[in-house]
Amino acid sequence: MTLKTVKQEADKESFIAFARVFSGVVRRGQKIFVLGPKYDPAESLNKLPSGCSAADDLPSIPHMACCTLENLYLLMGRGLEDLEEVPSGNVLGIGGLQEFVLKSATLSTSPACPPFTPLNFEATPIVRVAVEPKHPSEMPQLVRGMKLLNQADPCVQVLIQETGEHVLVTAGEVHLQRCLDDLKERFAKIQISVSEPIIPFRETITRPPKVDMVNEEIGKQQKVAVIHQAKEDQNKIPEGVQVDSDGLITMSTPNKYATLSVRAMPLPEEVTQLLEENSDLIRTMEQFNSSLNEDKKMHEINQKILDRIQEFKQKLEKNLQGRKWRNAVDQIWSFGPRKCGPNILLSKFEGYKKTVWQCLDKTTKEVSKYRDFDNSIVSGFQLATLSGPMCEEPLMGVCFIVEKWDMNKAEEQMSANRQDSEELDATEQTKNEDKVTSLPSSYPIESSSENKKLQDGSQDSPNSSEKSSKRKGETLLADCYGPFSGQLIATMKEACRYALQVKPQRLMAAMYTCEIMATAEVLGRVYAVLSKREGRVLQEEMKEGTDMFIIKAVLPVAESFGFADEIRKRTSGLASPQLVFSHWEVKDLFIPFVLVIYFL
Repeated sequence: MTLKTVKQEADKESFIAFARVFSGVVRRGQKIFVLGPKYDPAESLNKLPSGCSAADDLPSIPHMACCTLENLYLLMGRGLEDLEEVPSGNVLGIGGLQEFVLKSATLSTSPACPPFTPLNFEATPIVRVAVEPKHPSEMPQLVRGMKLLNQADPCVQVLIQETGEHVLVTAGEVHLQRCLDDLKERFAKIQISVSEPIIPFRETITRPPKVDMVNEEIGKQQKVAVIHQAKEDQNKIPEGVQVDSDGLITMSTPNKYATLSVRAMPLPEEVTQLLEENSDLIRTMEQFNSSLNEDKKMHEINQKILDRIQEFKQKLEKNLQGRKWRNAVDQIWSFGPRKCGPNILLSKFEGYKKTVWQCLDKTTKEVSKYRDFDNSIVSGFQLATLSGPMCEEPLMGVCFIVEKWDMNKAEEQMSANRQDSEELDATEQTKNEDKVTSLPSSYPIESSSENKKLQDGSQDSPNSSEKSSKRKGETLLADCYGPFSGQLIATMKEACRYALQVKPQRLMAAMYTCEIMATAEVLGRVYAVLSKREGRVLQEEMKEGTDMFIIKAVLPVAESFGFADEIRKRTSGLASPQLVFSHWEVKDLFIPFVLVIYFL
């Protein structure tokens, strides 16, 4: 079931849900359950009474609501015909569901019905713009209009960034223009200001090349140029950061209590693609792992999900082969950015065995000296993968390896802080006892109650002293450089950025798959427009029984604006392109050269 809009008699916009009846008969005025795509009947049936219906007074259940079917319509082109009931197998329109359905839902008279999966669209939203009203007082109308647009268009994405900007994410230039027109004319009905299209990029690293563009082995001059470029990159790294010959970065926190050694390596393309395809599964793993670490009550994982996680792990082991990837899958500490992205953090230092596969073996919290600060390392990794050093774009296909984490000085300082805090607590307790003994004898009841309170306090002293010592130890570690956990986050982030900068860095551009239908007379013009916009033809074939050619090519998203209009103008309307987001592609590094010609 999806949503679309229709104009009623009073020029008011209302939503009509487009639905199909799979079983039974739908009647007007019927009470029914509205089940969202994330509704879990196995969890909800434990909270609901047996044999319940939508007309009963039921407790609140996540992703489930009850409503009454107000109007049923037969869709007759641009017109609607009222219906009293609709049998199974038919398509109909339902009014009055705009408050219960966001994009898609499943309607059922039984709460045991499993919901249908949400609609899957081949066109992935990739082009985004920031919108704001021309008059700031009209911001509520814009917010309401964007909510309506989000309901009406199943492909658009509406979000608010960390900066507070309202952003529309669309599938392409034509889709973007249609969404903006609907927002101005139908939903918000205000004048809006739109930013230039924001083209996403990704940052990655590659292996040093062994051959040049004409498949010739790189000679001494090019090797010298590569070495010179590497030295220039290393000159950007400040003093106090150690750089090994093979790219290992060693940094210490500002207070010198901890030392980190981090290395960056490019992931194989198969692994990067596998991580992108299983982002939802990785997010589910993270939820169960966090509940294990925080000792929260965790629901039993479905056996199908466990099988999927095990299969995902086996695929990673199959694609991560070789000496440098030995035991890498069992050492995966986290994924990033946002703990579900196409980047990996490995832990290869001794004394720490926490991995992302806790949900498979259901291990408890590990007791080690790194346990109190391991989240700081993961947070630094997440920040580093969220914005790279080249142009602050997210990273993709990068593996960070923590080969050393030395916390000996921090442990010594923490133990010294605990001793000082214990002595301080003992001194305070002695002073309190002296005060109790010095109370006057004319207040026996009050003194006994005070004594009882002090005795109760002395019984709770181990836990309170432990908490206070840890808090005071953290306070003493938080010297002029700030809290120690914050120093670890900043050090890990900078170490990851420096580890990237000592490797060959590249930008990854978003690419469209372009399918063009054209006649033989305009093929040359089509090729000219594609080459002008850095497109690359993959395939050309003739459609049987016609004089039309089907051209399949790839085109950068950044070069796609105005592409459809230009190709129609150049071919007089005889060629029509279709653009669908396909993949991310590494852009080659531009190396300038000088061509010298000698005339004899």
